[in-house]
Amino acid sequence: MQGLLIGIDRFSTVIGKVFAWSIVLLTLQITYEVTARYLFARPTNWGYDASYMLYGILFMMAGAYGLARNGHVRGDFIYRKWPVRWQAGVELVLYFVFFFPGIIAMVFAGFSFFQDSFRQNEHSPFAPDGLVIWPFKALIPIAGAMLVLQGLAEVGRCIGALQTGAWPGRLSDVEELEVVILERAAAERGEAAPVMPTGPRP
Repeated sequence: MQGLLIGIDRFSTVIGKVFAWSIVLLTLQITYEVTARYLFARPTNWGYDASYMLYGILFMMAGAYGLARNGHVRGDFIYRKWPVRWQAGVELVLYFVFFFPGIIAMVFAGFSFFQDSFRQNEHSPFAPDGLVIWPFKALIPIAGAMLVLQGLAEVGRCIGALQTGAWPGRLSDVEELEVVILERAAAERGEAAPVMPTGPRP
């Protein structure tokens, strides 16, 4: 089971890191647009469309990566004080009550948006020669499907934590600064570090 969870983490990580390059493309595009507009008085027709598409791509395709890294917002000031089994139990319920219904709805709705856009060969309405929209909309159901897959991995971790009382290992290429600070503070006081839901490194 642990190998499968880490494998899903790796997949989400690869996709997230590939699409993270969108921020470089976005930076270059905005730099070009500003230069063309203010130095040469020749703004582009496609700059606005490209910027919001790249920004949207970055956030949609990084969602599963953020979940794999346990990087989404949580009320940690309460959550970290709970025993591991309480943390896992609450997370498990919330995944099925809120996460999966919302993300599955996103997959179906996103696929419908993509189909309609593809049939019409939709272009942006903000310029006469606006960029093609349907490839961008195609990423909505793909991003949702990746979140569902990573969500299943997180459910597996919750079940493992309920069974063993400890969070299963998680692929981790970064350490959250908050975790480092809390561990150091606890070590200085001679206390055990607060239980965080990141699990030990594999």
